[in-house]
Amino acid sequence: MSEVRTLIVDDSSVMRKIVERALRQAGLDPLVVLEAGSGTEGLDVLKTIQVDLILSDINMPSMDGLEFLRLIRLQNLAPGVPVVMITTESSEEHVKQAIQAGAQGYIRKPFTAEQVKERVLPLIRVA
Repeated sequence: MSEVRTLIVDDSSVMRKIVERALRQAGLDPLVVLEAGSGTEGLDVLKTIQVDLILSDINMPSMDGLEFLRLIRLQNLAPGVPVVMITTESSEEHVKQAIQAGAQGYIRKPFTAEQVKERVLPLIRVA
């Protein structure tokens, strides 16, 4: 597998590291991780760097993950790039909104490396 550039968007730096570790444990290597602490920072990254995968928290201050996802699609910043939403929400409504906005999948917190492997690796192979 060639290098996978991954953007992880979460307002918690600890959670960004947990997501990165789970991706590595799931076998996503070599992995280049770009981090953003907000949807706004994530958009800035995507305006300058091309990525292969985006994982974004849904619940973030100022710009939530759903708005971030809508703007990615609206501005055509990452065409064809799989987006996986990460959430503590158990609400089917949030999941439905994420899929309608263009997410290819979602992961509920807390998650395991096995769940990341099941939900993320097939998206990378397709992309």
